[in-house]
This record gives sequence, C-alpha cells and structure tokens, in this order.
Amino acid sequence: MKLHELHAAEGSRSIRKRVGRGTSSGYGKTSGRGQKGQLSRQGGHTRLGFEGGQMPLFRTMPKRGFKNINRKEYSIINLDDLNKFKDGSEVTVANLKENGLVKKDLSGVKLLASGELKVKVNVKVNKVSAAAKKAVEAAGGTVEVI
Repeated sequence: MKLHELHAAEGSRSIRKRVGRGTSSGYGKTSGRGQKGQLSRQGGHTRLGFEGGQMPLFRTMPKRGFKNINRKEYSIINLDDLNKFKDGSEVTVANLKENGLVKKDLSGVKLLASGELKVKVNVKVNKVSAAAKKAVEAAGGTVEVI
C-alpha cells in the first residue's frame, strides 16, 4: 500500500450541506428548517431537558435521601477466597490483584467473614470486619490494617 492509494472508508465522509442557495438546490428559502416556529429562528435551540416552559420532568421527580460525596467504596474479599493462598503466605492488595480476586481500584479492600478459612495466612488489607479478624486469628494467621 502506498500513500497515494489511501482513501477513506465507504460512507465515512459526506459532502457538506450548503443551505440557502436557491430553491432548486433543495435547501433554499427556509434552508431545511421548515416553516416558522422556534427551531426555524436563528439561535432558536433550547437546553437539554427544556420542555417549552412546562415544568421539566427532572424537576417534578422527588429527591430523596442523602448522597455522601465523600463515600468510600471497598472491593470485597471473603474468607473462602483466601483458601487459594498457600499455608503461611502473606496476603496483600497486590497479591489479591495478581490472583484476580480484586478487579477494580476502589478505595481499598475489605475482608468479610463469609465462608470458612482453612489456611494460615497473614492478611494486610485496608478494612476488616470483626468476625473476619477473629476467624483469621483462630486459623493461626494475623491481620494488619494498612
């Protein structure tokens, strides 16, 4: 392939519509805007959600509850997920990502007490539930909150 042989894909480029160039052009007189009305006028467009002066739908819907803008969301790890690791190994956030247990980078990782832990591991995560901490320590491991 050479530079002079390159061309755009079929249908990706279209010719610019030239309006107001006589009635026989197909876009003369009203220039494709129709007769009268707000959209035929210069600058006659409205913002998104405008309903012609009627109370807009987004303003009629009730607002409920409270959205905390400082909310932190944690990736959840359960005790039975830790059974993938070898006995006596150290479990960190980086190890969890390598093993595919944590996919998104959120505010951190939280360990919950769902399932049963069968291996002795040293866990270093951002948050731990009280029951999960008790279960890891009962299995002979340690828990460190980073």
